[in-house]
Amino acid sequence: MLIRKIDEELFASYSDDIPAFLKKIYAARQVSEVQLRLELSELLTPNFGQLAIAISLLERALLEQKRILIVGDFDCDGATASVVALKSLRLMGAKYVDFLVPNRFEHGYGLSPEIVKLALAEKQPDLIITVDNGISSFAGVELAKKSAVDVIITDHHLPSNSLPVADAIINPNLKDCEFLSKNLAGVGVSFYLCAALKSHLQQQNYFAKQQIPIPDLRTVLDLVALGTIADVVKLDQNNRILIAEGIKRIRDKRCAPGILALLELANRKVENLQAADLAFAVGPRINAAGRLSDISRGVKCLLSEDINDARRYANELEVFNQKRRTTQEQMQAEAQAIIDAQCEQTDKFAICLFDKSWHEGIVGIVAGKLKEQYHCPVAIFAQSGEDFKGSIRSIPAVHIKDLLDLVDRKNPDLIIKFGGHAMAAGLSIPAANFKKFKQQFSAAIQEHLNNNIPQLKLLTDGELEAQDICLENAQLLADSGPWGQGFEEPVFSAEFEIVEQKVVAEKHLKCRLKLLKQHKIIDAIAFFQAPIKAKIAQIAYKLSVNEWQGNTNLQLMVVQIQTPKNAKIV
Repeated sequence: MLIRKIDEELFASYSDDIPAFLKKIYAARQVSEVQLRLELSELLTPNFGQLAIAISLLERALLEQKRILIVGDFDCDGATASVVALKSLRLMGAKYVDFLVPNRFEHGYGLSPEIVKLALAEKQPDLIITVDNGISSFAGVELAKKSAVDVIITDHHLPSNSLPVADAIINPNLKDCEFLSKNLAGVGVSFYLCAALKSHLQQQNYFAKQQIPIPDLRTVLDLVALGTIADVVKLDQNNRILIAEGIKRIRDKRCAPGILALLELANRKVENLQAADLAFAVGPRINAAGRLSDISRGVKCLLSEDINDARRYANELEVFNQKRRTTQEQMQAEAQAIIDAQCEQTDKFAICLFDKSWHEGIVGIVAGKLKEQYHCPVAIFAQSGEDFKGSIRSIPAVHIKDLLDLVDRKNPDLIIKFGGHAMAAGLSIPAANFKKFKQQFSAAIQEHLNNNIPQLKLLTDGELEAQDICLENAQLLADSGPWGQGFEEPVFSAEFEIVEQKVVAEKHLKCRLKLLKQHKIIDAIAFFQAPIKAKIAQIAYKLSVNEWQGNTNLQLMVVQIQTPKNAKIV
């Protein structure tokens, strides 16, 4: 375990408005007091390069009541981005706006020629807006333009050296884009476009002329929060503002009934909602539909205005989620068996696996689990027609999109197509190229890391004094979120004596811990943890508020357990 370094200059700069307990935590995350402000007034202004073109196209589409089609991605970010665009445009007077989400098994990713053909046949759009995709959809954009359809791309994925010939591209990661935050999720880009359109229309007196109430786009921030959290983007100040406002609305039940239905299904309390509830209870249930079938059910759940309709869709999503869990567990066990069979031959720099029985919608989750276990980039492939379709999850030391760019340049015919960002990517390769890809993938990573295997070290905020391990500080941390990628929830560590322990629900460990040389005994829980054989252990933990049967107590959430080599065995 490593202890985060505190920026002493920052620490000294904080005002007395910040509780003393939080100052070290913020200073260790390099966050200034200004960056802690989470009011909507602090949001960055939308200065995307081609925003004026996109707004002009949308204004004309509204005035002429053209047919607008939203084409999203098949994950939670894509689903929420689609709903944000649909709801916002309808509030601004669009009568003919619809959505279409590719089925990953039939149409592939993004605005593919297949999805454009389906759109032309079924929806006859005048304007297509992509959300959370499109930056690599060269052929699809070309086909849409040849068919006299205008195309606005909104995306956040990293572009290649060339861009699709769309009418406008809104993406904070374009080389010439001056928008200061490069960390927006797809739903964030969708929201910014709609907000900018609303502001423009207001200036043109459009709403008064059309006799439409001026829309309040804060009403979609619950969806922006959900999609941003689910896509695990970096939580800079801008994203934290969007999430904080969205969570406030959900806690007040001023949100999509679909979100309430999914929280209800997961037995999560709305009044005390945290970002983690959206990450682990709502996002996976929406994603499950896109992984196993068609995420349009997730979109319809989030679009529902009636709680009973929302519950019906939520129950459908739950069926998918249960099936996803079963398939995932089986695939993980099979992947582990392959790794175990390789024994000492296992590559220390990368893992690259394939099995013909694996489900292409689940490969990303399995890659993520193995990446956490082995702390190296992991590529998991499934059969997709005559090709292999894979998903890669990476570590901070390896920017996986840039690495795939390098592999592709050195081996022009190795990869059919790929896309992604720093920590995750998707790709397709010819089946015959798997062995070569595996070799080139690992070699590129080994070279990038200068032959040094990265060591996984848990970053903690160090030890707390006994009096600081209390319910008040646990609540203070809960109220100081949202925590997440790039603004990690505090983890503390200390040596504890394990006073009591018992297994609950067959796989979790409930224990009572006592700080060494202290008398205070504290409840703790370690998920997916077998009983600890030592009497003393170094434990990394989070402070959490536990509500049970009307009582509120402090509970430590155990993150990691280390027992000394010479520890006394219980």
